[in-house]
Amino acid sequence: MIKTRFTEMFGIKHPIVQGGMQWVGRAELTSAVANAGALGFITALTQPTPDDLRKEIQRCRDMTDKPFGVNLTFLPVLTAPDYPGYIKAIIEGGVKAVETAGNNPQKWLPVLKEHGIKVIHKCTSVRHSLKAEAIGCDAVSVDGFECGGHPGEDDVPNFILLPRAADELKIPFVASGGMADGRSLVAALALG
Repeated sequence: MIKTRFTEMFGIKHPIVQGGMQWVGRAELTSAVANAGALGFITALTQPTPDDLRKEIQRCRDMTDKPFGVNLTFLPVLTAPDYPGYIKAIIEGGVKAVETAGNNPQKWLPVLKEHGIKVIHKCTSVRHSLKAEAIGCDAVSVDGFECGGHPGEDDVPNFILLPRAADELKIPFVASGGMADGRSLVAALALG
């Protein structure tokens, strides 16, 4: 067990996060991660509708009594998913952690915070991490070049990105995509 600001904030034993992954972040994986003492995330947009997300949250609750969250990616699309419906399902499901990704989550923060939900925003740069901190996110996931599938990467590896994040951020963060050296690991744990 490693005690960090991140583990204390989210009520977990280990500063390890299974972030949202399309088609993979389902109740089975999320509950297994939670039962192991880390923080797992159901991927909201893997579920076709908000009602399906409600059912997936309940399935996860049936498999664990440990903390887990829901990942909600705000996509730049012509026809947006039913974000208000997904957020309502998260709130009604009693979820206390949301991982956001994609676009700026500022529009959705008031309703999430009003319901006591902590928000982690995925960021691929220090400047985006600082913006997430400024708008009120509780933590960030700093995603270096090694973490695939996230738009906005500046081809900066965690070897460089994590120590810079540790120097700049006041909120806890987790490292995504791996670490290249001991300083990266120490930086991730120092503010985590």
